[in-house]
Amino acid sequence: MVQILNFLLEHNYLVTFATPSAPTPFMEDLPTMGINTVSIAVNDPEFDRFIEKLDPDLVIFDRFMMEEQFGWRVAKFCPNALRILDTEDLHFLRKKRESGFTGKAYTRDSDLELREIASIYRCDLSLIISEVEMDLLITQYKVPPGLLLYFPFLYRKVTEAEKEMPSFEARNDFIYIGNLRHAPNLDAVIHLKETIWPLIHKQLPGAQMHIYGAYSPEKIDRLHDPKTNFLIKGRAANAAEVVKNARVSLVPLRFGAGLKGKLTESMICGTPSVTTPTGAEGINADMPWNGAITEDPEDFTSAAVKLYTSKEFWEAAVEKGFQIINTRFSRDIYHALFLDHINELMENLNAYRAENFTGRMLTHHRVKSTYYLSKYIETKNALEKLKA
Repeated sequence: MVQILNFLLEHNYLVTFATPSAPTPFMEDLPTMGINTVSIAVNDPEFDRFIEKLDPDLVIFDRFMMEEQFGWRVAKFCPNALRILDTEDLHFLRKKRESGFTGKAYTRDSDLELREIASIYRCDLSLIISEVEMDLLITQYKVPPGLLLYFPFLYRKVTEAEKEMPSFEARNDFIYIGNLRHAPNLDAVIHLKETIWPLIHKQLPGAQMHIYGAYSPEKIDRLHDPKTNFLIKGRAANAAEVVKNARVSLVPLRFGAGLKGKLTESMICGTPSVTTPTGAEGINADMPWNGAITEDPEDFTSAAVKLYTSKEFWEAAVEKGFQIINTRFSRDIYHALFLDHINELMENLNAYRAENFTGRMLTHHRVKSTYYLSKYIETKNALEKLKA
């Protein structure tokens, strides 16, 4: 999202960031970027007055839940605004994979699946972060390709000067970093502690495993074990710095979707990684990985130990990571594509929408159902205030 905001600022958009989320100590300092921030509430007619007065040319929804809450209001009060959905990742795909892993029930036509794809149809364009998810939507769900734009992480090329990172000898220990409120990260840390780390620790008793992440629940905190060098470190004040000083990143994700920022960040920081096919999905295409990709705990351990102990293997892996970043995630290329796409849509918005009959149909029915539900909640809230 920050990369998208920077894109808009660089192309002379006046940006307003409106959110129903409560402030946190760790939130991005958007005002220093020149972005106006506004607090909004769900099921509140005050949003109607706000968005009508603002009269934006372009509205971006951060994930489909925001489109569900506010999309119909934007369509009603700013019908000429281009509506874009930033999916982040396909939530239904992540949940489907999680249910397949945990054995929880999941059906093809789940509520989450229907809601998310309906949101994609209702928007003029959806940003899809992974080529795998693009292919899934087009081939399995028959979503028209014109409604989708592949828009991955965007990075400047790593220059030769920037490749001067801490050396193999200057680095120590293994690292895992990620939001520990996120189910795939939670599972990966537990899997590390219970299955993979005992195998690594047996071969490298002096090495440490550092787990960084905000919002660590108690069951993760209980995994802190100095006797085996498995250390829960909490939130990193500077993620890039801790990754840059680790020797190897271990990311045994067993389910998830989208692109994994912890792995692309490791590449930028010159830190090789061992991960699973789920972790690597959508990142390297047919390019060699900057370490190893495997689901087998024994193979995972062997690769981790080899990267940790072999300077030659480690240095070759570091260079592969730089090559992936510079080849697959060119900021300049995708900025140009996105800008061209926005301009073309704005110039031909009515004709473009006329071709999306399914989207217009879903918008029509969604507006009706959501309108009456929202009005019910507004009335209920008003009555409760009167009673108080």
